[in-house]
Amino acid sequence: MISDGHIRVLPIHVANKIAAGEVVERPASVVKELVENSIDAGAKNIKISIVQGGRKLISVQDDGCGMSRDDAVLSLERQATSKIHDVDDIEKITTLGFRGEAIPSIASVSRFSMTTRTADSDEATFLCVNAGTLAEIRSAGAPCGTKIDVRDIFCNVPARRKFLRAYATEEGHVKNIFTINALAHPDIGFSLNVDGREIYNLAPCDDLKCRVLEFFGQSLVDRLLKVDLDWTDGKKHVKVHGFIERPDSPEQARREQFTFVNSRPASSPALSYALREAYPRKQGDIKPATILFIDVPPEDVDINVHPTKREVRFRNNPSIRAAMLEAISAALRQCGSSTPTAVEHNSPKPSLPSAVVERTPPPKAPEMPPRQAATTQLPHPAPVQVQFAVEPDATAVRPWQWFKFLAQLASGYLLIETDMGFITINPEAAMARIVYEKMLDSKDAVQPLLIPATVKLSPMEAIRIRSYLSTMEQMGFQLEEFGNDTFKIDSVPQTLGDLSPSTIIQTIASDIANGTTKRTGERWREDIIAKSVAKSISRASTRLDEKGARRLVEELCACKMPYVSPQGKLIMIFTSTRELDRKFNRN
Repeated sequence: MISDGHIRVLPIHVANKIAAGEVVERPASVVKELVENSIDAGAKNIKISIVQGGRKLISVQDDGCGMSRDDAVLSLERQATSKIHDVDDIEKITTLGFRGEAIPSIASVSRFSMTTRTADSDEATFLCVNAGTLAEIRSAGAPCGTKIDVRDIFCNVPARRKFLRAYATEEGHVKNIFTINALAHPDIGFSLNVDGREIYNLAPCDDLKCRVLEFFGQSLVDRLLKVDLDWTDGKKHVKVHGFIERPDSPEQARREQFTFVNSRPASSPALSYALREAYPRKQGDIKPATILFIDVPPEDVDINVHPTKREVRFRNNPSIRAAMLEAISAALRQCGSSTPTAVEHNSPKPSLPSAVVERTPPPKAPEMPPRQAATTQLPHPAPVQVQFAVEPDATAVRPWQWFKFLAQLASGYLLIETDMGFITINPEAAMARIVYEKMLDSKDAVQPLLIPATVKLSPMEAIRIRSYLSTMEQMGFQLEEFGNDTFKIDSVPQTLGDLSPSTIIQTIASDIANGTTKRTGERWREDIIAKSVAKSISRASTRLDEKGARRLVEELCACKMPYVSPQGKLIMIFTSTRELDRKFNRN
């Protein structure tokens, strides 16, 4: 390795490999760049094929404008592009890309071939590049458009190739890129072929909802609200349109969120902030499914914040936030929900309660005649002393010798008296702890479904679930792949009760991706699944009657760690008799 400190101009093949590191992270990166080029070329149909997760072959064919022979050769040169002409064009990009290193970078780390023809040409041009070296160029017969084949990606960069994941993982990333681009451009037909099997064949359509239906199924479409607003403050114009999940949706699972800026798949801190503030607060980290398009003048957005243009920067963040708040508020009014208005976005007031337990308001005191004093004796049933119906585990920490159930407050908290004082219990956290330990200890029975359920997952959700199938089966879930990222659910742990099987599978997939469990123990997979199930069931808890409350406390006493939930939330607050005596100054 040279270390004399002198500056040198790198050979072109080395420079191309370095540039490839920015553009070509994995096969999905190649698909992204080639599909964006096809869209910019005016294609109405785009066909994508991959073999072995894209390691062996990536093929993208379109019916766009194509290239002449001279342009085809020039496209292999660094910084060659048809999308900008001078420096001013950089400030108002209207295409999906303009950086010239995509094609030469891809060709520098693969066995690359391209066949392309323009509508006014009688013959196509075929050229072949082997790891950055032009090997062949000739005339060929082909329809108008461009077809690019990328074989043996990273064939000359073994250090990069060894970091590629399993075929199924790389395939999932390609499916994700396919999904994003097909959602962004429903007016374009897209097809995806994987290892010789046609996975998707989507015809062009004028309605975004049709494209959403093809990817996510009717159950999600039925839960969507239409978003459509042209917003202006006199100087700036923003259009927000698409769909967002209803806040009263019965299936509250964290779902994918897609945002597009000028039809470009993109994220932005301003968009994330606006979405969080605009949508009513929900329990935990549940997030609504969203497919939102934000259209702004091209000069008002900087698309070059990230090397692969994954993130954008707006020149007027307040306008974007205000437009998002107003658009989502208008959509939510369709189902009787409301959000902070654009004026209130600095101090939003959530309109929906965040509590899970059904709350019954306390009875109103009877109105008394004026100028009369009266006292009302409220009925109070005598507390019942309960002995443990569940024998605690030998290793469990027994919090008390006996308890009396007193009441469940309107807020949902349980009050119990013990031999040492009284306890306030959060039933949601208690339920999460009980279910978590049952799942980990395999104490839960399996419940076959009379009618098997099906769940349609996004490509990335499907990847996550596939890697956990054997673990989930050991824990009471029986899933069978039904094709096209759809799974059939034949049985679930009995603890799930009436909870939607499809919702819990989606939640588990999300928690797998966002799990904070340290992956050091032998059972970290089980831990993530158990926490996900426990969290979902505790959210679905209803108000308890006296019998149910006593059973909850009994089962909590049998837990190994009855004081905190699996997520680390406090389950109970203890107030000792001695503390009460001190506060009331009783000797």
